[in-house]
Amino acid sequence: MIEIPEAITLAKQIAAEFAGKRAIRVVARQTPHGFAFYNHDPDAYPEMLEGKTLDAVNALGGNVELVLGDMHLVFGDGTTPRFLSPNDKDPEKHQLLVRFEDNSGFYCTVRMYGAMMIYPFGESDSFYYQVARDKPSPLSKQFTREYFQAIVDEAGGKLSAKALLATEQRIPGLGNGVLQDILFNARMHPQKKLQDLKDTDFDTFFSCVTEGLAAMTAQGGRDVERDLYGTSGGYKTILSNKTKDEPCPCCGSSIVRKAYLGGNVYFCPVCQAL
Repeated sequence: MIEIPEAITLAKQIAAEFAGKRAIRVVARQTPHGFAFYNHDPDAYPEMLEGKTLDAVNALGGNVELVLGDMHLVFGDGTTPRFLSPNDKDPEKHQLLVRFEDNSGFYCTVRMYGAMMIYPFGESDSFYYQVARDKPSPLSKQFTREYFQAIVDEAGGKLSAKALLATEQRIPGLGNGVLQDILFNARMHPQKKLQDLKDTDFDTFFSCVTEGLAAMTAQGGRDVERDLYGTSGGYKTILSNKTKDEPCPCCGSSIVRKAYLGGNVYFCPVCQAL
């Protein structure tokens, strides 16, 4: 799934390949998918985007926003974009395809679910898109220790560490994927209650959020996700499905995988004791 490090990586790559180019062909819903979502009739996507120049590409939380004239094309989460060179044929299956004036382009496929939305400039009916626009990124100067504490205080002490990070869009783009290593580096069990933490624990927690995401982003995303060219990210995950059978890198204990709050969590029962 696209989270903050992957969104930033994809935005940079899409901008490098297509910024300043005019979209000449758009195809939406070539391959029907029950969990591929569009906020307009897919047949209207060509008229809304064709002939417009890609002016900017932004990473907003876990979303990638393409500004084409007066339209914003937004995708994230389970949407997978892939590069097309001018000589590449269209893939047989896709949920969205955009070709530019030099015939280069990209296509999107959807895994479990994904959305490819178009918003006229200044408009939005998506809570997830809007909150990602409104709240500061953990990689920005606005995301201070005081701001993080305000999030904690509003959440309440009965919430768990994972719930703080991954529910209610408190920190857009920080999801179940990146939080695994954040919590490991903080030596914090995913089910640890906020009320059981000390002030110094929150200092460490904040540093692990900001520094962890910065490291993942600097290395082009996590090794369990792929970029615009289908290349795995350079950040080697400590805890993920890719490392679930490996011992804890710090103490050698067996890593535990457990279903919790709508997804699997990975943790070391010794280093992250509950």
